[in-house]
Amino acid sequence: MPRALFVPPDAVDRAYVDEPIRIPHEQVTTQPSLVARMIAALDLEGDERVLEVGTGYGFQTALLAALAREVWSIERWADLAETARANLESHGVPNAEVVVGDGSAGLPEHAPFDAIVVSAAYPSVPEPLAEQLVPGGRIVHPVGSGGHEEVVLFERASRGLVRRRSLTGARFVRLHGRHGFADPPGASG
Repeated sequence: MPRALFVPPDAVDRAYVDEPIRIPHEQVTTQPSLVARMIAALDLEGDERVLEVGTGYGFQTALLAALAREVWSIERWADLAETARANLESHGVPNAEVVVGDGSAGLPEHAPFDAIVVSAAYPSVPEPLAEQLVPGGRIVHPVGSGGHEEVVLFERASRGLVRRRSLTGARFVRLHGRHGFADPPGASG
């Protein structure tokens, strides 16, 4: 999946550099090596239902759709969601749906999910996301306050989420929403 198809037009020349790329609303697209590490940790086999929190321009969504049966992606910014939908449609990705909403609440109306990947930081996995995983389901989540995180793989066990392993350190934007950080004054998705 060519990353250049999922970045702003003025960033195409940097699409294959392993770094985040700025998009509107002080957001960024995650660098490709980190996207690969996060997706690989989900250990997808092809028949999973996946929830992605933080669609951006849809690059990670497209990769997930190539590896899973069905992908639901939630984006807080309507214009980013529209761009991602257009990118996915124009590149023939039929099994991914992008919705606008509060990523910290997940998508209970479409749950349960076999895997969840979160592209925004919070000090813990929001409870609604944990509840939307099937037993044995996996979630990759940046743990921290935004700016210096530990990306962690968790698995849903009978006693709740169990930390399986740390994937890497990274920097992410904050997860805002009812079960995340409060929106800054004047901000809205």
